[in-house]
Amino acid sequence: MINSPFPLEPTPAEAQATIAEEFSFFGDWSERYQYLIDLGRKLPAFPEEWKTEEHRLLGCQSMVWIVPEGDADKLVFHAISDSAIVSGLIYLALRVYSGRSAAEILATDPDYVSAIGLAKHLSPTRSNGLAAMLAFIRDTAQARQ
Repeated sequence: MINSPFPLEPTPAEAQATIAEEFSFFGDWSERYQYLIDLGRKLPAFPEEWKTEEHRLLGCQSMVWIVPEGDADKLVFHAISDSAIVSGLIYLALRVYSGRSAAEILATDPDYVSAIGLAKHLSPTRSNGLAAMLAFIRDTAQARQ
């Protein structure tokens, strides 16, 4: 099994606190969007053969593909988007959830979304896409538990 390529804080709550702290350094949303784009560029390479309808996340305006690996003890998610900002949203979600147990995933609400102001600053289509991705992660954890 491949290890999660994201910084793995000891707990999802600590990962979310670190994300909130990082975003607090930026004064306005143009800087935060730029940071999201920069984070999206850090996503690891995603194999072209995974870009299939089977792995495509529905509910997103952008093209998003997500592939889970693992079992209840450790789930690793691989994902990519054709949108720079959405790639940044993917990076944040995987930073919180990838590499965790199904129980940890299910016990963790995505508090970072409101903590950094994403809920107020994303377009409705991006908000729907983020919700679809978080639901996919949660549903996968539920199915593997």
